Amino acid sequence: MTDPGVGHYPTTNMISLTWTLIGFLLGSLPISVWLGKLVLRTDIRDYGDGNPGGTNVLRAGGRGLGLLAIILDMLKGAIPVSLAHYVFKVDSWPLIPVVLAPILGHAFSPLLGWRGGKALASTLGVWAALTVPFGPFVMGGSVFVFNKLLNTSGWAVMAALLALLGFLLAPALHWRSPGLTAGLTLPLFVAWAGTVAIIAWTHRADLRQRPQLRIRRTRR
Repeated sequence: MTDPGVGHYPTTNMISLTWTLIGFLLGSLPISVWLGKLVLRTDIRDYGDGNPGGTNVLRAGGRGLGLLAIILDMLKGAIPVSLAHYVFKVDSWPLIPVVLAPILGHAFSPLLGWRGGKALASTLGVWAALTVPFGPFVMGGSVFVFNKLLNTSGWAVMAALLALLGFLLAPALHWRSPGLTAGLTLPLFVAWAGTVAIIAWTHRADLRQRPQLRIRRTRR
């Protein structure tokens, strides 16, 4: 006789698919646009570069509300990836779509007519979840530093993603990062490369410009 319990447990692929869908849906939530309409009574897409993200909330409503929007956008990526990876033990190849889903959801939100934001905050949230405790400081610090050094934010973000790859290649730090116990595996590299491809697309206008250093000329 067949054990009636056999086949009733969800497989890793089913769990991965579930969290991929959840991650995409969370990523697609235009939280910054909603905050702008509910709190500021304005459309944040009328500010700055028209991006429906936390940076334009900051421009329209100040640092406090802007920081809240950025944190919430980061959580859209961090929550599904953390639950899938650490609680439901999704790893290796099945983890790739879970990693990319919140970033894709933010970049191509069906709630905004498949037009989303640049997905930087969601990307930071996703990779922060996988690289705690040092990875978030590497990424956040790199974005800050390269934004100060380079004239376009798109090239600054790409440089920060290269810094993230350098961190992933540093085996001495993996034993302190619960998400990197196996080091930089091929699936994790594919997830990183997929992230780079999405971010390159959302920042394509910036990347058409030549990267240049910000040099402050002093008056003589």
